Amino acid sequence: MTAAVRHDAHTAAAEQPAAAPVLDVDGLTVEVRTISGTLRAVNEVSFQARRGETLALLGESGCGKSMTATALVGLLEPVADVVGGSAKLSEVDLLSVDRRRRRAMAGTELAIVFQDALTALNPLYTVGTQLAEPFRIHRGMSARDAKAKAVELMARVGIPQPETRVNSYPHQFSGGMRQRLLIAMAVALNPSVLIADEPTTALDVTVQAQIMALLRDLRAEYDMAVVLITHDLALVAEEADRVAVMYAGNIVETGTVAEVFADPKHPYTKGLLNSVPVNARRGDGLTSIGGSPPDLHNIPEGCVYQARCPLAQKICATKRPTLEAMGNGRRAACHFPEEVSDNV
Repeated sequence: MTAAVRHDAHTAAAEQPAAAPVLDVDGLTVEVRTISGTLRAVNEVSFQARRGETLALLGESGCGKSMTATALVGLLEPVADVVGGSAKLSEVDLLSVDRRRRRAMAGTELAIVFQDALTALNPLYTVGTQLAEPFRIHRGMSARDAKAKAVELMARVGIPQPETRVNSYPHQFSGGMRQRLLIAMAVALNPSVLIADEPTTALDVTVQAQIMALLRDLRAEYDMAVVLITHDLALVAEEADRVAVMYAGNIVETGTVAEVFADPKHPYTKGLLNSVPVNARRGDGLTSIGGSPPDLHNIPEGCVYQARCPLAQKICATKRPTLEAMGNGRRAACHFPEEVSDNV
């Protein structure tokens, strides 16, 4: 599928009535205890994921994307705590259920694909054993039947000779094949929501395209909602239907990919888009966003982006903007959204 065709598809999707969200995150807040004090890594993050769609969480490294994902699946480090918000999946709040209920929902309702497949897979067990485990735990299958399901999954995600390779160990597969195995484990029990945390990191361009094509096919086949965590704007443009842009633990803009990329309403989004080389020639300078993200131990009182924003005024230093509706389901956390397109 060409970029132009995908753009048209995104535009057409934007014109369709919004489906009911399968995952509704509202005000998610995560704090982390450090030797320098407690910092807020995720601040009142809200978004919705719908079946059959891909929502991208986009932003620089350290903006809170992966912390958001680990909070949703209950895998936060002991030094981190969810201190506010809700995340309703099938009318169940993931942030308040007990450990037993969360374990029952793992894989069946919510699944995650990590970026480092080699560390996510257990090196001591064959991939067949690991792929069969969800069927044995959640479906009560016998070892033989579960192994047969594992072979089916391996074939579904494009692993060659699955009948023999089901007895191989993770280190005996290439990086792309290991990522396929992780995806197979994640979709084994047909979850409602799949979180893909930078699933193409460290893979070459050809393999990246294959992995994303696989995720597209599985999303359509299982009618899943996919939450794609990435800092790759090209990947978002190609694969996502909607985008939520994160900065310093906050969501600063949301909307359909077609509308946000065509007409950003937050200076940070505009800065990210301007940093992508277009028709660049050798020797040309590269555009970047000046400065650095704020220290999470010392977040400014007003807008979190004020120190790097060319539109910053007095109000930005004293009043933090909230996500305001811009029409057509778009929202932006900026005091001067209409000035972004003309002045940044």
